[in-house]
Amino acid sequence: MRTAEHYFTVPLDHFASPDAGTAGETITVFAREYVSAEHSEAAAAALPWLLYLQGGPGGRGNRFTALGGWSKAAAKDFRILMLDQRGTGLSSPVDRNTLPARGDAAAQARYLEHFRADSIVADAELIRQALGSEPWSIYGQSYGGFCALTYLSFAPAGLREVLITGGLAPLNGPADRVYRETFKRVAARNAQYFGWYPEDRETVNRIARHLRGTDEFLPGGERLTVERFQMVGSYLGGNTRVDGLHNLLEDAFVETAVGVRLSDAFLEQVRSLVSRAANPLYALMHESIYGQGMATDWAAWRVLREFPEFSPEAPDVLLTGEMVYPWYFEQDKALRPLKEVAELLAAKADWKPLYDPAQLAANTVPAAAAVYHDDIYVEHGLSLETAAAVRGLQAWESGDFHHDGIADDGEAIFGRLLGMVRSVRS
Repeated sequence: MRTAEHYFTVPLDHFASPDAGTAGETITVFAREYVSAEHSEAAAAALPWLLYLQGGPGGRGNRFTALGGWSKAAAKDFRILMLDQRGTGLSSPVDRNTLPARGDAAAQARYLEHFRADSIVADAELIRQALGSEPWSIYGQSYGGFCALTYLSFAPAGLREVLITGGLAPLNGPADRVYRETFKRVAARNAQYFGWYPEDRETVNRIARHLRGTDEFLPGGERLTVERFQMVGSYLGGNTRVDGLHNLLEDAFVETAVGVRLSDAFLEQVRSLVSRAANPLYALMHESIYGQGMATDWAAWRVLREFPEFSPEAPDVLLTGEMVYPWYFEQDKALRPLKEVAELLAAKADWKPLYDPAQLAANTVPAAAAVYHDDIYVEHGLSLETAAAVRGLQAWESGDFHHDGIADDGEAIFGRLLGMVRSVRS
């Protein structure tokens, strides 16, 4: 493959009035272009663009070392533009070190109000125009699919076609209903997993009992609590990695001179799963992706109380998904300096709309979405509700994949969705 790096200067606040304090302020947005070496440079320059919108929020664009899976399929017909969404990767990154330059916690929270899907879409439109592209194709995975719905709502003239995998967001309602459904899905996934690996049921309980009575510390010095250990349930979100949970658990304990302890190998692997040092925006902004005209108010934490089986004190501890809780900002040292900012964002009640239901109901852009029956992150029923609200959107329902379907068979999934939208166009 060949690559090219692109840096763009965009407004911090695309929607600022001329007299607003943010008017005129800019940030940098980075994107990397990937082209198959099978195309000559002249032929590649004539290819249409495909913008890839990464999952998250808060994750930088993929760094490919080779084209494979969906990107290999896409590169046959497109120049791929891999976006670092604002605040991630090389796009004016946000973390505990950079945010204090904005001022106090209130100023930092005001700054982060500009890091949601509406601003990401406005960035993308400026980038499209800067590249001289006609309306382009976009592919949104997970949160990238949420951004694609925002794109269809507010800038459909910039779109040729839209592909979405595991990313049909609910268009309205409180965040509570999202987490109420996802907790049910995660509980069912726990039951399925422990049906496959019954010995791991006792291992998880043993680790929880051990952590209640013995202080264990992750590399870096942070104490590993039961609730933080439960976060390894992130493995449950996919076909391609779910068995990795068994591999993690099988060497959890070692005999030492002072008795049984958690092994260094296990603790290092857990650290990589539960730390948000690499993507603090995920923890800060996760619930805000559902915020429209009301405060999210730590929705997952509140709804958790309806599901005592997820309590860290439960006799058979269940593993959790990607929910965010306020204690993250106490137990993760990369997040501790951001605790007050997180509280302000959770309390913010005047979030602007992220979708235009009327525009989506009148949509004319060809769109197709893969909806997975057992997706523990983007619930199947809520996804179909959204699919029905977008005129012309074709939903392909599948029980063969989980949230990480494109890591499982991305080439086939991409090809199928592209064929769906192209059949409409033809």
